[in-house]
Amino acid sequence: MSNFRAVFVFAVAFIFLSASASAQLEMRGLEIGPWAGASVYFGDLNTDFKLNRPNVAGGFAARYNFNHRLAARLSFNYGRIEAYDSDSSNPFELNRNLNFQNDIYDGTAQFEFNFLPYFHGHKDHFFTPYAYAGISVFTHSPKTRTDAGQLVELRDLGTEGQMRGDEYLTINGAITYGLGIKWDLSYEISMDVNVGLRNARTDYLDDVSTLYPDRTDLIRQRGQIAYDLSDRSLALDTAGDRIDRQGEQRGDDSLMDKYIFAGIGINYYFGDVRCPDYGNKKSRRRRR
Repeated sequence: MSNFRAVFVFAVAFIFLSASASAQLEMRGLEIGPWAGASVYFGDLNTDFKLNRPNVAGGFAARYNFNHRLAARLSFNYGRIEAYDSDSSNPFELNRNLNFQNDIYDGTAQFEFNFLPYFHGHKDHFFTPYAYAGISVFTHSPKTRTDAGQLVELRDLGTEGQMRGDEYLTINGAITYGLGIKWDLSYEISMDVNVGLRNARTDYLDDVSTLYPDRTDLIRQRGQIAYDLSDRSLALDTAGDRIDRQGEQRGDDSLMDKYIFAGIGINYYFGDVRCPDYGNKKSRRRRR
């Protein structure tokens, strides 16, 4: 709940500061544009926070500037995440021998705070680093490849013994926060680089969370392929058969999964620069 409290405090501070914005030169208006970059996953199959398997990500965003310090941004994003136990140096993870890929479709609403005064077209205040926090809603469906190379959706197989109808949700939420920097190329055109971490409210981005299920029950309910993809461990018993791991640890459900979107975007600005001390039209949309 600490993440939710942090976002709540950020939102309250945003509203307060916006409502009490000083009568200085203000910048208001909408800017929109696409972004492209990379996506990365952290979780049960990447416990060392490695960045060795980035994938292409991108999206489209709209930002509304309330003034030179505060803004709100709405974005729609896509990124693929993946991980392999074979990349690990941990003996438990190497023996577990699991892998996955997952396509994330993400909608994010966030508040932003500029560390420096920022005005489009200003000769001095044309760039700023900024921080942001918000909430994301995303869809996902983890998959893996069989030894024959077939791509299989894992949720429908109940790989940790989930009963039919009790599988994890494919629509979920996340707490989002990150840092960025933005700068002008001209009055209308600006660029933006940012890195944002999503703390997902699920531990099943990778289809791994709790314990190995009962082998007999899983095969009876979901078929042999479910068991084969649930337990891909390399260790065999003395007879050369796969060890029955029912009830043994498969993942760690004490920590939720995470994913990162990082990228660079280009934006077109539709707003104006306003001086509240002057009401004539000449004081509007002036370059500084």
